[in-house]
Amino acid sequence: MKPTLQLRMGQQLTLTPQLRQAIRLLQMSSMELETEINLALESNPLLEREDDAEPLQGESGAQEDSIGDTADTAAAEPEETPLDYEPDWDFEPFASGSSGSNEGEDRLESLQGAATGSLDEHLLWQLNLSPLSARDKAIGRALIDAIGDEGYLEEPLEEILATLRPEIEAELDEVCAVLSQIQHFDPLGVGARTLSECLCVQLRACEETGPALDLATRIAHSHLEDLARLGTAKLARQLREDEDLVEHAVALLRRMDPRPGARYGGERPEYVSPDAYAFKQAGVWRVGLAPSCLPRVGINRHYESMIGVATRGDSSYLRAQLQEARWLIRSLETRADTILRVADCIVRQQSAFLEHGPEAMRPLVLREIAEELELHESTISRVTTRKYLHTPRGTFEFKHFFSSGVSTVDGGSASSTAIQAMIRRLIEAESPRKPLSDQRLAKLLETEGVTVARRTVAKYREAMNIPSSNERQRVG
Repeated sequence: MKPTLQLRMGQQLTLTPQLRQAIRLLQMSSMELETEINLALESNPLLEREDDAEPLQGESGAQEDSIGDTADTAAAEPEETPLDYEPDWDFEPFASGSSGSNEGEDRLESLQGAATGSLDEHLLWQLNLSPLSARDKAIGRALIDAIGDEGYLEEPLEEILATLRPEIEAELDEVCAVLSQIQHFDPLGVGARTLSECLCVQLRACEETGPALDLATRIAHSHLEDLARLGTAKLARQLREDEDLVEHAVALLRRMDPRPGARYGGERPEYVSPDAYAFKQAGVWRVGLAPSCLPRVGINRHYESMIGVATRGDSSYLRAQLQEARWLIRSLETRADTILRVADCIVRQQSAFLEHGPEAMRPLVLREIAEELELHESTISRVTTRKYLHTPRGTFEFKHFFSSGVSTVDGGSASSTAIQAMIRRLIEAESPRKPLSDQRLAKLLETEGVTVARRTVAKYREAMNIPSSNERQRVG
């Protein structure tokens, strides 16, 4: 062997410190951002809070670095109402998804309800103690962030992958492997995507062995709907199994926990501070940023003037702090501009919802907003997570306005949110003595131009925590 020289060409994405900071600030909630700014003010003498200065303009000029993109692109300036415009109606923190205020409560204290719940803390504690690599732990934190109060994974794995990029270029198999690890944390079955998966994870860890366990796993995997519809005796005949064995298997299933996260912390309203607000001005829907998105920070001119007369060591320190201060201010401007652009795009896409309500919600996916704004899809995912839009119809997380579509008879499409609203309307108008079955609901939706299967109706009904027709009849 002898040494040789080889010339190779390749491309590699390198994140500058400024871009890393911009990405990190973009995915923060308003409360986390305030904490971050306070820490920066305490540690950097070149930064100061400008209470009397003009707010940062979220709609200012072009960006040097488009967050999430590999190339530098200019951010188009949206035609928005000036940020200091005050709408006619009161703008204060509301409960997420609500349409009214909570008078008599301290608004600032109520914002603490938006903090991470105890289930998240319990899972993160186990994740930090696990022997996983730093990369897998980062994936695990993203997965835990997507687990709801009842212990189920509430976001598709593809969206979780998008939130990880570009810092972590993970594959779907890696995310599935880490999810499998989390599902075996305490409580067992947490992070499952369906009831079937949740029960199967718990059954695999069950100490009991034998045909009853095998049959219980089989039922949990493929026959839960049949069990609910037919009962034990009829299911035994359908499966051609001994009825006593089926009863034993069903008894095993009843020992499992269908809501593994429910015992960690009680349910309480989640209070949030909106990041943007939508209002109508001269018949046109407008968007403005909330003060929490426009922190007034600037350069301390006194310390800046000392750079030229200080000693070499002090001058170097002050110059480094000045550079960091400028990066932070630029990142805050970029964050505000990106949130404003995304909020404006959402309002334009979902103006029918603001005018007419949930049944007018149109199908919308992250890709549409990304293409319109010429941003990376992962950027839109970051902006829509833990960011809230206050509207005359209530305060909603940005993600609320995104949903998949179902084809209609006339060739159009209806969003899953709109279909859920239609199902709720039909159920509210039904006779208590003769409630509508899922099959009947599907037929009624078809007469309104929306063709969905009975199973889809059942899935949407369960997502809204509406009991089955038999249970509604007993209640009525």
